[in-house]
Amino acid sequence: MTEVKLTQLSHGGGCGCKIAPSLLQEILGKAKDKLPFANLLVGTETSDDAAVYRLNDQQAIIATTDFFMPIVDDPFDFGRIAATNALSDVYAMGGTPIMALAIVGMPISKLPVETIRGILQGGESVCEAAGIPLAGGHSIDSVEPIYGLVAIGIVHPDQLKKNSKAQAGDVLILGKGLGVGILAAALKKNSLSADGYTQMIATTTQLNSVGSELASLNTVHALTDVTGFGLLGHLLEICRGSGLGAELMFEQVPILSEALALVQQGFGPGAIDRNLSSYGHEVDFAANLEDWQRRVLADAQTSGGLLVAVAPDAVDQVLLTFRNAGFAQAAVIGKMNSGSPCVAVSS
Repeated sequence: MTEVKLTQLSHGGGCGCKIAPSLLQEILGKAKDKLPFANLLVGTETSDDAAVYRLNDQQAIIATTDFFMPIVDDPFDFGRIAATNALSDVYAMGGTPIMALAIVGMPISKLPVETIRGILQGGESVCEAAGIPLAGGHSIDSVEPIYGLVAIGIVHPDQLKKNSKAQAGDVLILGKGLGVGILAAALKKNSLSADGYTQMIATTTQLNSVGSELASLNTVHALTDVTGFGLLGHLLEICRGSGLGAELMFEQVPILSEALALVQQGFGPGAIDRNLSSYGHEVDFAANLEDWQRRVLADAQTSGGLLVAVAPDAVDQVLLTFRNAGFAQAAVIGKMNSGSPCVAVSS
């Protein structure tokens, strides 16, 4: 650990730094029509995880960027988490990363060179695990520490997985447990146990490379990853893009065990309240759901799990694919249905 606590140098951490969904929409304005470029397969129109541009009938390039402020104090772990989170957007499109560039903003007068180097080494280790080069990047002297990646990937155009292609009747599967934001909030207040920290690092540094395997399944209709807008926010993006509603069963949603007690004690990032206020009337909570249960579903995840909409007859195959890739908590959490784009949450 560094003597300078990274989390004390920033006003937020991880994907909890994201601008609230409602404010972001206000800033960006109304959703634009698809841009007039025939080979741009995915742009800004459906709030998908990355941009995708077709090179030819066999190849399309995936391009994305993701960066944030420290979610932990250990430099190496911060670098690992940020890099894992950035590469996840490529996997969430069904692609395979081929290269990355580093985004580095550091308060040079406050952090030792060794600390900054440790952050970069963490990112390099993740790229090495993913089998890709970290081929360059850009750095600035900034007020708060910032790190992330530009991630470039490749996918066959026919295997591209958008967040807007879910079908009525599809079953929803979540690959990782929720609660990362809750654990991070406890850490910042010196209230996270050693077991809690171990669990947080384990889940946030697990590459979602299973997305590349899921791309080959025609029965997987939609794919995204759960990050700063919480499970509900990213499920709503699937609903809006697909023109469908969704049913979510809280008792089936996987939650990180170390986060359960903490959220009931009131721990959680400020992003939870921003997320909940952004959902408006698009989420219908069952009357018997407790406040902490609603907060878990809105918790800002960093390097969260893949959210999959899959045909009912392929559920077992997708779950087995997750299990074989080491995602022990992957679970069926609900389904898509015809109707207006909203989410109904039952207990």
